[in-house]
Amino acid sequence: MPRRTATMLASTLMLIALLCAGVLIKVPYSEMTPGPTVNTLGEHGGEPVLQVSGHKTYPTTGHLNMTTVRVTSADYNMNLFQAVYGWLAHDNIVVPHDTLYPDGKTEEQSSQENAEEFSQSQESAKVAALKQLDIPVQTRVVVSTVVKAKPAQGKLHAGDVIKAVDGTSVKQPSDVAKLVTKHQAGEKVVFTVVPAKEAAAAEKAGKEPTGTEQVAVTTEEADPKKGDKHAIVGIQAGTDHTFPFNIDIKLADVGGPSAGLMFALGLVDKLTPDDLAGGKFVAGTGTITEDGKVGPIGGIEMKTVGARDRGAEYFLTPAENCASAAKDIPDGLTLVKVKTIDDAVKSLKDLRAGKTGSLPSCTAAK
Repeated sequence: MPRRTATMLASTLMLIALLCAGVLIKVPYSEMTPGPTVNTLGEHGGEPVLQVSGHKTYPTTGHLNMTTVRVTSADYNMNLFQAVYGWLAHDNIVVPHDTLYPDGKTEEQSSQENAEEFSQSQESAKVAALKQLDIPVQTRVVVSTVVKAKPAQGKLHAGDVIKAVDGTSVKQPSDVAKLVTKHQAGEKVVFTVVPAKEAAAAEKAGKEPTGTEQVAVTTEEADPKKGDKHAIVGIQAGTDHTFPFNIDIKLADVGGPSAGLMFALGLVDKLTPDDLAGGKFVAGTGTITEDGKVGPIGGIEMKTVGARDRGAEYFLTPAENCASAAKDIPDGLTLVKVKTIDDAVKSLKDLRAGKTGSLPSCTAAK
C-alpha cells in the first residue's frame, strides 16, 4: 500500500475514533441557553398575565418583559462534542453540572424547588408593588410546612395563623423559632393559633379571624445523631398576606424567583394612570423582596441575549449582576442598573420622558 494512502487511511480511522469518542464520552457539564420572554403587561396562553379585580386598572402600552433561561435537565448526560460546541458558541454557556444541580439534586427535586420559589416570588411581587403605591397589605405569620414524623404533625397544620407562642405575640416568622428554642427538648410549647380553615373562611368573607385555639406541642432535639440538641417542634413558619383586592399572576411552566421585579413593575403600571412603560420595549430580571429590594439572579448573559432577540431596547439589571452583564452587551441593548423597585420606577419614568442620559448604567468590572 502506498505510503500516502496508508497515511490517509490512518488519519481517517483516527478521525472516526475521535468522533466516536466525542459522542460516547460523557462529561459532567450542563448547558444554559436563552429562554422565552413574556410581556407581563400582555397575554400568555390566551389570558392576561396579570389579572386584577376589585380595583381600578389603567391601559398600558409597550413591554415589561420577564426573561428566562433554559437549562439541560438533571438527567441529561452531555457528551464531549456538545460541551466543546457550547464553550465555543456565543449564545449559550456550559457550566459544571453541580452548579445547577448541587448535591445530586434530581430533576423532580429541582422542579419542586423552582415551583416553590416562583410562587414565593409572585407573592413578594404583589406586596412590593402595593407598598410602592402606598396601598396597605396585611401580613400575618403562618405555619408554612409541617415536617412528617415530628411533634407538630397532626397538631399544627399548614395555613394555621400563629398569633403567639407561650403567650408572646409573634410579628415575623423568626420570632417563632426564637421562642421555641428557648425551651429544652422534651418541654411543651403552647401555640396560640387561628386554624387554617377558619382563617381562610374569614379572608374570603373579608373579615379578620377572631377564634383562636391553644395547641401544646412537646419539643424534641433537632438532630441528636449530629449532636444538635436545640429544641424543635417540626414546623417552618412563613408569612401570608391579605390583599385589599384580588391579584392573580397567570403564568405556568416558569420556575425560580427571578421574575419578581418584572411582575411587580407590571402591577404598578396597571394600577396607575401614568403608563409606566410608555410604549417602550423594556425587559429585565431580578428577585424582589417584600420591601422592594432587587436581588441578583443566575444566567444574566443568557437573559440579555434572549431579551434583545425579542426586540428589547432596555434591560433592567440587578446591581449585583451589572458587572457580569456588561462584559458582553448585545448590540442595541442598554443595561439599566436597579437596586430597588423605586429605582426601576424612576428609570422607567425617565425613559418615558426621553431622559435617557440620566439612566444609571452598568459597567464591567476592571
